[in-house]
Amino acid sequence: MKTTSFHPTPLPEGERASTALLDVDRISAGYGQFDVLQEVSLHALPSEVVAIIGPNGAGKSTVLKTVMGFLKPSTGDVSFNGKRIVGMRPDQLVRDGLAYVPQGRVNFPRMTVLENLEMGAFTVRDPKAVASAMERVHGLFPRLAERRGQLAGTMSGGEQQMLALGRALMTQPRMVLLDEPSLGLAPKLVDQVFAQIGALKDQGLSIILVEQNAARALEIAHRAYVLELGRNKYEGEGRELLADERVRKMYLGG
Repeated sequence: MKTTSFHPTPLPEGERASTALLDVDRISAGYGQFDVLQEVSLHALPSEVVAIIGPNGAGKSTVLKTVMGFLKPSTGDVSFNGKRIVGMRPDQLVRDGLAYVPQGRVNFPRMTVLENLEMGAFTVRDPKAVASAMERVHGLFPRLAERRGQLAGTMSGGEQQMLALGRALMTQPRMVLLDEPSLGLAPKLVDQVFAQIGALKDQGLSIILVEQNAARALEIAHRAYVLELGRNKYEGEGRELLADERVRKMYLGG
């Protein structure tokens, strides 16, 4: 796939139902009477990492909030796993296999690591499924097992991001929406976060990644979309966008 300027051309109807795990079809959405997004389209296939990059105010986080049901689009449609999800509540989407990690390392600071992870499984009724998810999370993030009794609020920024991601995985989702996971972290901790995302990628988890560190996001993504002023600007394979002179000059500082 070559890097191209974007014209909203979603998957053909037949392909959409059979191949795309997530299909965002020309959505406009925002806050109050103001639409931040203007007919944004994107799709993600099973086991794909798709990055969304662009300058501040481009609408990247708004895309995730709309997909997750926190915002309702004024126009357009969103489908997940072949099912139309516009109008569904976030807790319903969690049960259907979507998970969301908001920016800011949102945890329950006065609860322990273990209690935070257990809260992540609030929609799961089968104790065996919870135990299996806990084992998987501890396997991915051994530090969470080591710190299970520690209060989340006393952990470092990188550890809190690890915990937020681990909590989202407790429902064993098909797709995780990650919003600015490296925001505010020191470079060494940024490396740890992207190593964690890489491990999830290797396990075949579908990920939509909104990230301020555009270069790192493009390195790890199968495909990526560039937003500008709430609209699609470019799309392409991650490393092709990383090497594209226009993208580097406008969005990567080089």
